[in-house]
Amino acid sequence: MMTYRSRKDNTLKTGLDGQITIDYLAAITIFIFVIFFVFNYTSGLFTPFNSESDEVTLIADRVSVTITEKEMSSGDMTTTNLINTEDTDKFFTLLNSNYTSTLSSLGLKGEFSSYDLNVTIENSSSTVYMAGKTLPSVGNIGQTKRTVLLEDCENNDVQTATISVRVW
Repeated sequence: MMTYRSRKDNTLKTGLDGQITIDYLAAITIFIFVIFFVFNYTSGLFTPFNSESDEVTLIADRVSVTITEKEMSSGDMTTTNLINTEDTDKFFTLLNSNYTSTLSSLGLKGEFSSYDLNVTIENSSSTVYMAGKTLPSVGNIGQTKRTVLLEDCENNDVQTATISVRVW
């Protein structure tokens, strides 16, 4: 008669593949490190392509409000987009003749950062006023366009125009 002995096996349990729990842990850890490295590396690839145009667009927006409502305004508080031709002539003359001090008064020249400016007023048929530097061919340019009413005080004539403020 044959007797079977029961024997308790204390060796590591393995599957049919020969892998043990520590192998799975090592593989998952390496996989997570690789994924983390790939995400960190690829985010650095796209950093040079980030645009700062949001910043200069906000600055152009602020400057257009200052120019329209303070520098060239006809003084009518109920119509904020009503500009006077006399004040407009003065502003564009000042911007062309004393460019640096006009930029300083608009808050575009500072100790740590400075911006350039181009302002254009156009009606439906032509360019009425233009002042500032020539637009660069490369770089971030922030632009804001506003529809204004251009009031001629001598003739009591009001015409619709578009003011374009570009900052870079």
